Amino acid sequence: MNRSRFALWVYADWRMVVLFLLGFSSGLPRLLVYGTLTFWLLDEGLSIAAVGLFAATSTPYSVKFVWAPVLDRLRLGLLSAWLGQRRSWMLVTQLGLVGAIAALAMSDPAAQPVHTALLAILVAFFSASQDVVVDAYRVELLEPQEQGAGAASAVFGYRIAMLAAGAGALYFATWSGDWHQTYLLMAALMAVGLMTTLLCAEPKRPPRAPSTLVQSFDDAVLGPFRNLTARTGWLQVLVFVALFKVGEALAAAMLNPFLVELSFSKVEIANIAKTYGLVASIVGFLVGGAIVRGVGVIWGLWLGGVLQMASNLVFVYQAHAGYDLWALTATIGVENLTGGIGTAAFVAYLSALCDRHYTATQYALFTALAGLATTLLSGVSGVLAVSMGWPTYFVFTAVAALPGLFMLHVITSRQATGLMG
Repeated sequence: MNRSRFALWVYADWRMVVLFLLGFSSGLPRLLVYGTLTFWLLDEGLSIAAVGLFAATSTPYSVKFVWAPVLDRLRLGLLSAWLGQRRSWMLVTQLGLVGAIAALAMSDPAAQPVHTALLAILVAFFSASQDVVVDAYRVELLEPQEQGAGAASAVFGYRIAMLAAGAGALYFATWSGDWHQTYLLMAALMAVGLMTTLLCAEPKRPPRAPSTLVQSFDDAVLGPFRNLTARTGWLQVLVFVALFKVGEALAAAMLNPFLVELSFSKVEIANIAKTYGLVASIVGFLVGGAIVRGVGVIWGLWLGGVLQMASNLVFVYQAHAGYDLWALTATIGVENLTGGIGTAAFVAYLSALCDRHYTATQYALFTALAGLATTLLSGVSGVLAVSMGWPTYFVFTAVAALPGLFMLHVITSRQATGLMG
């Protein structure tokens, strides 16, 4: 009892509160780029095929490793002297998000869909950049034994923000009848991240030895990749990382249009798909964490991957059930619970892949790679859904999970998982 109470005290640490708030700041823009934006686009009369193409606006999340070394090493003059390396970049990216989300709020998707798409890409760029800096801040702020609690605090904040940008935005849009006001409200909520950045402390970083410009470039840009490519089976590992979430992502990309076509209202979607779904995913994440702790990362990946693939088939059941709130409750519960289990195992695997000398750049690389294939394929998800029909499409998303499981078999059978010792 006393040991449990002592363990819980870690969450009262001011650093955990900071990470919760920064997690909120990271999670808020993510759905505004595509998930919540799809409802606005559909309300404006865009076709499902056109809406599917908007998935490409999240591409910056998949290529953020390209500029991660710049965020990791480049100092911002007087701003960095005042706030420090991490906080100065967090402030810049958060101010960029406020401006980009506000500009997106004032756009007209019906009259100028390309302009709206470009602004969504800008939001994604600042959001992905903020993620790189916040991830590095979290790793440097905590001791190794505190990283688990820190990740939990950040994920909790991230999920609460997704609730605000998902269900919260749908509630407000339904009440106000105005998507422009809804997105302006989301821009205002970025004040949470801004205030946290200004008030929190800069983590202590070991001093870097003096080096030439060429040496700094070599270590910052090439060092993380040399470290990775020196591992046995590194190419197969990267292919697995890229493919593991493809089936789940293809199903998620068309979830909102699917539910709208089945005549579920925005409020019903907010209550079940967003709010209840969030709770189910958090439960899945906790269960997944316990599974990984009990059987290890690799077996956790196997269980999570198979469950993710099987859960896509519940959407076939929903397609035949049509407008049925009880069926939707079961569908969303199964999908989010299994997705949470798979995500917990996958995040544990990506974290274990990172060498602590290159955490920021390598973690950005792995998470970006994990989103690259899903972003590219999700861009044609609307066209596929229209041509196949909903039941066949969701069967296809389940089949799309098989290559990831095959690559998991390859890296485990060859004992080339890429994990750090």
